[in-house]
Amino acid sequence: GQDITARMAQEQEYARLIDTANAPIFGIGVHGRVNVWNKSATNLTGFTSEDVMGRHLVNEFITEDYKERVQEVFRNALNGVETANFEFPLVTKMGTRVEVLLNATTRRDEQKHVVGVVGIGQDITARINQEQEYARLIDAANAPIFGIGVHGRVNVWNKSATNLTGFTSEDVMGRH
Repeated sequence: GQDITARMAQEQEYARLIDTANAPIFGIGVHGRVNVWNKSATNLTGFTSEDVMGRHLVNEFITEDYKERVQEVFRNALNGVETANFEFPLVTKMGTRVEVLLNATTRRDEQKHVVGVVGIGQDITARINQEQEYARLIDAANAPIFGIGVHGRVNVWNKSATNLTGFTSEDVMGRH
């Protein structure tokens, strides 16, 4: 009786920590159905835990262009291969996209059997939007702008650089 009571108390403490964490945390079972959805996931997506519990995460909440890749991350985690810093979009209750940076971790029971995947995310929508805005500003600039990466390869080439040199970004990107 004592061991079970202690384990139940510990599980309740874990559930409380997950629910009140300031990062979106969700879990799926081995068949891809949601079985964990914390308050931060609700705040991010607008979907409550009641809205999503038991529903298939990839089929119902991932944009079409990412379903295959997200499913692969979950399939890998179910096989014990965890993924860190995977970026993908989630569909909100309002039908908009939020960009999430995810760490997917294998969930196991006391006998070490795989029982699902837990994902801990971070909303990176603002960062993605800012990067896209910078890219638009660079491309529209009146002056030629180009960038070179640490290995000496061109990684930025705007329209003014094309107009000045005659080389398109396709001609120079990734080249020395």
